Amino acid sequence: MRHWRAMAASLLIIALMAGAAPGFAREAGPQATGGQPGPADATRPRIRDAGIVIGTLPTGPRNAIVDVPGVAVGHATIVEGDAIRTGVTAVIPHPGDLYRERVPAAIHVANGYGKLLGVTQVRELGELETPILLTGTLGVWKAADALVEWMLDKPGMAQVRSLNPVVGETNDGFLSDIRARPIRPEHVRQALETASTDNVEEGAVGAGTGTVAFGWKGGIGTSSRRLPGDAGGHTVGVLVQSNYGGDLVITGVPVGRALPDPAGFEAPAAPAAADRPPAAGDGSIMIVVATDAPLDARLLRRLAARAIIGLGRTGASMSNGSGDYVIAFSTAPESRMQAGARTHRLQLLTNDAMDGLFLAVAEATEEAIVNSLFRAHTVTGHRGTIPALPLERVLPRLRAAPRP
Repeated sequence: MRHWRAMAASLLIIALMAGAAPGFAREAGPQATGGQPGPADATRPRIRDAGIVIGTLPTGPRNAIVDVPGVAVGHATIVEGDAIRTGVTAVIPHPGDLYRERVPAAIHVANGYGKLLGVTQVRELGELETPILLTGTLGVWKAADALVEWMLDKPGMAQVRSLNPVVGETNDGFLSDIRARPIRPEHVRQALETASTDNVEEGAVGAGTGTVAFGWKGGIGTSSRRLPGDAGGHTVGVLVQSNYGGDLVITGVPVGRALPDPAGFEAPAAPAAADRPPAAGDGSIMIVVATDAPLDARLLRRLAARAIIGLGRTGASMSNGSGDYVIAFSTAPESRMQAGARTHRLQLLTNDAMDGLFLAVAEATEEAIVNSLFRAHTVTGHRGTIPALPLERVLPRLRAAPRP
């Protein structure tokens, strides 16, 4: 099995290199139609599909956050004219009435340079009562208003007088005219109402349409890990919106410093350095963590904090201007809190039983981030072009690196 996997990965690398333009200046795929967001490009595989394995734990069947039972993901990708490249991504914890069957949740703030609506109530009550939305920075409030309207229109919500929408963001202002604030209620409804438990779309889609990571095209990425039966058999899934900087590292290999400057990689007439999105530090990442393990808000806070280990492994610098947030929740049916109930009894995992989950969330976060880069394609937008990570240069370096 390993022999065939290695052979398939080698053939994939050869195909990638053979199809590249001289100097590897541009990759085939959606960018051939103008470099705009579009359907996933088969020439840009997920890292595991290219034969590179991150971590030691097995993945779930889809290697995505939707491997956690009941979790659904939906996207609305907004491409308008030459200047709008943004979107909305929705994460729905379970298919039931989320307002009346609230899931325990926690938020970890590694660096708070960002806008995350709903954070104080989640921290105070330790529960989530709406889906989670991700979008661009100046679209947060419009997205939140549309989410509230969508929730209040649901059956049984006529008497509701308080609602805590949770909406996070990263700044996609290089590829999208962020001041135009193009998020409309129909975009939010599309993301929510098309959410699927099979969705593993990644790259320049939804809230990742206009994001940039390490100077290359970032986006939405996802991954999962499943613990062995003797460790509980629980699943941890992660979804990221990558839009940050540092010195790119993949599976411990410092590939970023071996790559050309993204600023001049795609177009000779690239904007001046002062107009480029920062590759070395500033930017943000939103990390959403789901698990079916029976956890309360305290244990979820501990789990959320370990996602930052996976972020650090990718070479993130977490500079002053980077907003780095983790939202974690449990979908275990016994963990859900019924609105209006006087008591809630839950048999939790012990502190000692958390070790496997800590490893799982670190590995899944690292792989989700790499997937967001691998799956994203070149996009041209408001202030220029952001090239896709050149896999034809990255993959040979990763395969040549010594393995434990």
